Amino acid sequence: MMYILMSFIMIMMICILLMLLSYIISNKKIMSREKMSPFECGFNPFNYSRMPFSLHFFMISILFLIFDIEIIIIIPLIITINQMNMFIWLISIFMIISILMIGLIHEWINGILEWSL
Repeated sequence: MMYILMSFIMIMMICILLMLLSYIISNKKIMSREKMSPFECGFNPFNYSRMPFSLHFFMISILFLIFDIEIIIIIPLIITINQMNMFIWLISIFMIISILMIGLIHEWINGILEWSL
């Protein structure tokens, strides 16, 4: 019991020491209007609120969501590699990756990935 208590006290001391060290080392600056204002997706909160939104931001976010869902689909397949037939596993991985690659090539051809202002 004493060993656990001493370990807990040591961990707490290390945590407090690290927090104090980071507070001392951190580069504190005087807060300006820009730092104190909220930041929403590149918009200035003090401008007109009905500014047109660039569809390019929307398309990039959809692209991110698609590849994020791809990770959710592929990770369980990697975990089940030993439990499935290898041929069926390879076909399913190939189908998922080929669908994603076809979508990526389609977006590339349509110029969604080109960032021009």
